Amino acid sequence: MSRDEKYVGAVDQGTTSTRFFIFNHQGDAVSMHQLEHRQFYPRPGWVEHDPMEIQERMGAVIRKGMQRAGIGPEQLAAIGVTNQRETTVIWNPKTGKPYYPAIVWQDTRTENLCRELAADRGMDRFREKVGLPLATYFSGPKIRWILDHVEGVADAAAAGEAVFGNIDTWLIWWLTGGPDGGVHVTDVTNASRTMLMNLKTLDWDPEMLAVMGIPRQMLPKIRSSSEIYGYTRESGVLGGRVPVCGDLGDQQAALFGQTCFTPGEAKNTYGTGCFMLLNTGEKLVQSKFGLLTTLGYRIGDQPAVYALEGSIAIAGSLVQWVRDNLGLIKTSPEIEELARTVSDAGGIYFVPAFSGLFAPHWRSDARGLITGLTHYIHKGHIARAVLEASAYQAREIFEAMEKDSGIRLTALKVDGGMVANALLMQFQADILDIPVICPKNRETSVLGAAYAAGLAVGFWKDQAELAQHWAVDKTWTGCMPPEKRRTLYEGWLKAVRQSYAEAGC
Repeated sequence: MSRDEKYVGAVDQGTTSTRFFIFNHQGDAVSMHQLEHRQFYPRPGWVEHDPMEIQERMGAVIRKGMQRAGIGPEQLAAIGVTNQRETTVIWNPKTGKPYYPAIVWQDTRTENLCRELAADRGMDRFREKVGLPLATYFSGPKIRWILDHVEGVADAAAAGEAVFGNIDTWLIWWLTGGPDGGVHVTDVTNASRTMLMNLKTLDWDPEMLAVMGIPRQMLPKIRSSSEIYGYTRESGVLGGRVPVCGDLGDQQAALFGQTCFTPGEAKNTYGTGCFMLLNTGEKLVQSKFGLLTTLGYRIGDQPAVYALEGSIAIAGSLVQWVRDNLGLIKTSPEIEELARTVSDAGGIYFVPAFSGLFAPHWRSDARGLITGLTHYIHKGHIARAVLEASAYQAREIFEAMEKDSGIRLTALKVDGGMVANALLMQFQADILDIPVICPKNRETSVLGAAYAAGLAVGFWKDQAELAQHWAVDKTWTGCMPPEKRRTLYEGWLKAVRQSYAEAGC
């Protein structure tokens, strides 16, 4: 590579691993490195990460990614960050040491707190203000839990010696110096996942802080998704002085990376969970059908772009569960081969409500189940039901989006690791009865973070230039008879109702 050529780097900190990509001006990845981190399950429903391990992984993947590309920090025009959202870290800003493990977005320990807050006016009491129902998913209740249960943190917060961040904030703080002057910021997309940001003012809401009992001084400054937050330090992992200037939650980053810049465009990401977002433009659409109203992105001082989101907790992680807990496959890609040994799921449904059900149900009391078991069923049917579960859940969200937005969606852009599974993608097209479109560059989340960072420093001129990079790789078209589609989906909805605690499961 020419020593004069410039690139944009992006950190993709996900639920199971951390990756660093380097992109050229055409939006092509020229280097990547990835490392997994540990998952901790100290009690049923609890999920934790080690923030220091994640920070160390970030440093390691950046060093290796730069080494593989054969470039120096002076060739990086900018760095962006995308991250697992809602995962909550509280640390001492003087030492950089966390007070407690990171509480992961899947964690359900705050169920009682959410139930108490919803007792008077229901789970939607704050929805108009923050776009979210009261649920264990979001950061605000997690912050409150740490303040209440970890000795010394509440006093430290009152004294300005405990600060909060989702993973984006934690990593940007370290990239820009950590205890030595690191900037304490987040962007509008991550802030919109805390239950603490007012969707209209794009600032921390005093009422929500009071209800949750969270001191404002703990919280990062809310910035746009594309602007210079700070610079790397000579003594840091990169060396040099590189602008850190892109920040998007992973699903919003995928929306941006898919160049869904026009209201009415939608994408679905199939990763650990499954997340569908619909661009609603500058219009803030309040959901009546169980979706989340969230920030899509905000570029510099341009108006914020809003989105409707449907969140599924368990998608790719269900395949990992089948691999690790049941031992039916040795590697995750083998799930497709096993599923292809049968022509259908044999009448069974797998509802993966391991952490309750997210959109559009929002039932923390739901629990996972398999229905319809007979002597006929074998592991091939289970594998197929595992894959079909993601497609059924996506249809529930798709229908809610159409009802909320009043827009008939005619296609769905898809990305994430599971799009490599052609059986799943074909079934998704069949059960939706619309084309499912996969782009050539499937790493849309990290690409979206790179795009945001590059725009902030003029590496790319504008969003129109970014849209020119998007190209179709493969399209799946539905071919299922309407009556079969209806019957299968009705069976799924029945299975979901059986997963509710009140149904006796």
